[in-house]
Amino acid sequence: MRKDNRKPNELRDIKITKNYIAHPEGSVLVEFGDTKVICNATIENNVPRFLKGKNMGWVTAEYGMLPRSTNERMRREAKNKQSGRTMEIQRLIGRSLRSSVHLDKLGERSITIDCDVIQADGGTRTASITGGFVALCLALRTQENDSFSSADAIKSYTGSVSLGKVDGEILLDLDYQEDSNAETDMNFIMNDESNFIEIQGTAEKGAFSQDELNKMIVLATEGVKSIIKIQKEVLNSYE
Repeated sequence: MRKDNRKPNELRDIKITKNYIAHPEGSVLVEFGDTKVICNATIENNVPRFLKGKNMGWVTAEYGMLPRSTNERMRREAKNKQSGRTMEIQRLIGRSLRSSVHLDKLGERSITIDCDVIQADGGTRTASITGGFVALCLALRTQENDSFSSADAIKSYTGSVSLGKVDGEILLDLDYQEDSNAETDMNFIMNDESNFIEIQGTAEKGAFSQDELNKMIVLATEGVKSIIKIQKEVLNSYE
């Protein structure tokens, strides 16, 4: 039995609060159960040097965990002393969110998504991607004018969820306790056509079979569909 009495195929309670911080062009607080991440999207009218003069935009991300986001205080990371885990996660977030937009329709704009974990209970990267996409959409809406349409710039909705094999059972949306005891740990990033953007998978203990992988794919697909439905409800609400 899972500690919150969820079924194996059940997501945690997911909540996305729009405009959580006043200053960024787009901002949300995303909650996957007890995991809470603030995602802020900032738009700047410049691009990396390799895109200068190409009339294309760029999307990138930064990720970090606040010192007391976990049970014990961790050191605050300086930008030039980030852990390998931090760099890997922020690159994943950036890749995932770039896949959701038409870079050639952004103009010479750079969008940075800052994902700050204020409370961690597993799935911080999947929550960051899910909330980061909503923050990105909100930010693009602030750029609307006669020559730019945020709807045209969005290629597809993008959501993410974790799965794992725990005590021989395939479980959706792992919390920290489940994740730390998982025999297999998977992260899926998918779009609203149920196509894969990225899959991360590791056998922590032993190995997993093709049949188990197929079950995780089916479960992840249904999970991301539910997550994207929440994203659409949030973005289409007028609150």
